[in-house]
Amino acid sequence: MPPALTISADHARRFLVQRHLLDPPRSLPAEPESVLRVIDRLGLVQFDPVGVPGARSHDLTLHARIARYQTAWCDRWLYGPPGGDPLDRRLIELYNKSLNILPIDELPHYRHTWDRYDSYYRDGILQDQSAVADAIVEKIRRDGPLSTAAFREHNHAIDWWWAPTSAARAVMEALFVTGRLGISRRDGNRRYFDLIERIAPAHLLDQRESEEVGFRHRLLSRFRAVGLLGGQMAGEIAVDTGKAPERARGLAQLVDDGVLLPVQVEGLRQVRYALADEEPILNAAAQPREARRATPPSVTFMAPLDPLVWDRRLLRELFGFEYLWEIYVPVAKRRHGYYVLPLLFGDRLVGRIEPRFERADRALRILGIWFEDGFEPMTAPGFLEALGDALAAYTGFIGARSVMWPRTRPGRDIAGALRRLPAA
Repeated sequence: MPPALTISADHARRFLVQRHLLDPPRSLPAEPESVLRVIDRLGLVQFDPVGVPGARSHDLTLHARIARYQTAWCDRWLYGPPGGDPLDRRLIELYNKSLNILPIDELPHYRHTWDRYDSYYRDGILQDQSAVADAIVEKIRRDGPLSTAAFREHNHAIDWWWAPTSAARAVMEALFVTGRLGISRRDGNRRYFDLIERIAPAHLLDQRESEEVGFRHRLLSRFRAVGLLGGQMAGEIAVDTGKAPERARGLAQLVDDGVLLPVQVEGLRQVRYALADEEPILNAAAQPREARRATPPSVTFMAPLDPLVWDRRLLRELFGFEYLWEIYVPVAKRRHGYYVLPLLFGDRLVGRIEPRFERADRALRILGIWFEDGFEPMTAPGFLEALGDALAAYTGFIGARSVMWPRTRPGRDIAGALRRLPAA
């Protein structure tokens, strides 16, 4: 294995922000093709259906990188153009670590996931509820994409992933993870399933990669998503990358083949790995930001499942930022809030914010804002102006007509300071 390239922590932070297309944020062209550029760079974007802040996590991830982003742009590539050929898709929802948005051309690398789920569910729910499964497949074959609402006659409860649920929903999910159904479209959070052969082109469904090739691709996808991932973390942030010895062998092969570049970041105990193709970005990030451009740093709200924040150890050791998405934490034990987003300012994570969108009156309520020790938002050069720009972009994105801040500090002080800023 070649010796690791040694870089400073400042260099590493600059590199990560640049390669994540966040320097500056919201700078990709305002067009649907920019969604594909983000997926091409990161390899995937994680999907989550919760839309409390006004948008779902994958849309927050895309908004952070694309100017005037519209959710319809991602939907177009996922579900086909409105009124167009449903097979004209460039992206697909598949499991890889969790439910992810992936390039549809990579489907052959993930066929093994269908096989694994099939071997598990074939003698389980799909056998126990075979009559329900047959009815669902036949009705979808006949009538086209359908949601669970079309199968109310199969609403008896059965044990499922997290809690008892209706047989129709559980069986449709089992048919989805085994590759018999795919998500044709979504209406809000309601999923409409169709036969997979109506969603993915035949040449992709007919193609199968070897287990070795598929494993290598899935392992590499973790390093592509994070940007500076450590070898141990490839298993901690994902399910489906084999056991530790297998990952170690795969990682060593990727390095020996020149696909990954070992990087030792000063102050970090673990060697990290960058994509060798991104070495030009790594070299460009060697210069301090001030030497490269005169424009001040920008602010963006980071999605809780953004690939930049997947690796919590990296956030803690490199950015000095402890982050826990507290959506699953009981209310009494939360330190901050239910759906709190990290605040990125230039190449620093300086705080967190909890936005909640009230759709009835189209109001964005900031339930709380917190800053890291040592960061002074009222006096940090350029921060308030950058926060105002980020807030304006965010309200435009979700369609908010008003913004309400908490009456406690520092929210009250920031709200007042933003009101006093000169109009753009």
